[in-house]
Amino acid sequence: MPKIIGMESKKMGLPPGTPIYIGKGAAGKIKIEVIDYSENSFEEKTLEKVEDCLPFKEKKNVTWINVVGIHETQEIEKIANKFGIHPLTIEDIVNTNQRPKMEDFENYVFVVLKMVYYSNENLNFEQISIILGENFVLTFQEKEGDVFGLVRERIRKNKGKIRKMGSDYLAYSLVDAIVDNYFSVLEVLGEKIEQIEDKLIIKPEQKQLVALHQIKRDLLFLRRASWPMREAIGQMHRGGSKLITHTTEVYLRDIYDHTILIIDTIETYRDIISDLFDIYLSSISNKLNEIMKVLTIIATIFIPLTFITGIYGMNFEHMPELKWEYGYYLILLIMAILGISMAITFKKRGWI
Repeated sequence: MPKIIGMESKKMGLPPGTPIYIGKGAAGKIKIEVIDYSENSFEEKTLEKVEDCLPFKEKKNVTWINVVGIHETQEIEKIANKFGIHPLTIEDIVNTNQRPKMEDFENYVFVVLKMVYYSNENLNFEQISIILGENFVLTFQEKEGDVFGLVRERIRKNKGKIRKMGSDYLAYSLVDAIVDNYFSVLEVLGEKIEQIEDKLIIKPEQKQLVALHQIKRDLLFLRRASWPMREAIGQMHRGGSKLITHTTEVYLRDIYDHTILIIDTIETYRDIISDLFDIYLSSISNKLNEIMKVLTIIATIFIPLTFITGIYGMNFEHMPELKWEYGYYLILLIMAILGISMAITFKKRGWI
């Protein structure tokens, strides 16, 4: 689960554009993956050095450079500088607490999105930074693993139109993969909500309340990621950048519609969670009322019986049937008849 407040204090007092890594303290060397392609050619490799990226900038093919690991800020600076990336953009790349956004520079478009996925039953968020250039796309992610597997397969096997289109269509495909994964996460959350709802109606328990609270937190973070994501994609599809063609803008408009659906689904789930909290509290209250009703009926039945035994326990010498041989059994019979009669009366009136 991500923190609500990040570690922005690391940057206090530093000049703008100073790249300070703000993340989970990843270790190891960064990994640079390159896919270079055109309609009739394809090349995929892992680079050993940052300097090996430079030749791909001059190619006319579309080049996708994916950088895994952003903790080595000096290496990130080297890559960015070779592609003419602004220092403020570099600063945003290594700060994993960025709000999803889109910024249009003259020679590139910078997009920050939150990739969501489930790991060990926990919802995780990872920042993905995408830089769209004239004939290249740079992506930066904090650690190994992403949602771009199908995009890679389409490029390798030349499926669809991705190898016939430019770098803007590649950027669209990556954004589309990130957005589509939100639906997978929401599907899992929907199934969890349904299971809790079924159990809650039958037998409300404390552990269901804990599960509801966890889902509520997940929805809160999803909401914080999806609202600005909608704004960023909206900026992309409305045009204004020379790097995004009109054809790709149409596809981006479709993603924008998906983000609206994601937000609507999140809001619906939030309403359902609120209703389930009310159901839980009502069920607990009703259960308590049932218990109190049973105890009240038992106490009501025993009040007259206690009254009778109290009278005969006052130890007066001259009392009716006090010395009669069958007096004790008569009193027990009267008490039994009285208790049964009261129970029958309560039953007929629907009190028990």
